Amino acid sequence: MPVALDSYMGMFLPADIQKRITRFLSGDMTFPYVQKEEKMGAFFIFGKDFEIHGDVEINEAKDLARRTVEQAAKEIRMYQSNPGRLDPAFTRENYTKRMLQIAVDTRGMSQEEMNRRVAGDPTILLDCFAQHVAHFAQNFYFEIFGPLAKEQVPAALQKKLEGRMVLLGYNAKSAKELPFSPLVPFFDWLSKIG
Repeated sequence: MPVALDSYMGMFLPADIQKRITRFLSGDMTFPYVQKEEKMGAFFIFGKDFEIHGDVEINEAKDLARRTVEQAAKEIRMYQSNPGRLDPAFTRENYTKRMLQIAVDTRGMSQEEMNRRVAGDPTILLDCFAQHVAHFAQNFYFEIFGPLAKEQVPAALQKKLEGRMVLLGYNAKSAKELPFSPLVPFFDWLSKIG
């Protein structure tokens, strides 16, 4: 299976980001719904179901990671050059358009399931990351790990992460600016969600 089809994206910091996005969409929270001092963490898992095997798949995952980082940088630059796009009404409208696309693709879904899918949608999450980095004029960086070996992963997560490659992105200039090792909060979050 191509690595691009066996990949998954999400955000793990702040841990309640999906609830915040849902509250923002319902009008119960305004932009920015992530504060300047909060760390944001985005992740991409390559080889989610079938692992990464051999140099061809490793290179495919690295290329996909490179393109992902380029897309994030492009989005951030777009928001920095056009601050009007950070207007809460504009952002809510864009999220609502994406929500309608998801609704069409998944007819018959309950409102609760719809909210969960929208708040966890990779397009919205990557947009969220880019918007907040641009809004606060923050630095950002991404780092790729793996394929992860058994001894690099906590025992409870080995089934999910061993043999996978993980791209992590933070709203910091480099890993040296983080108050933790880059993989630790991702492992913690993944352990908590089961």
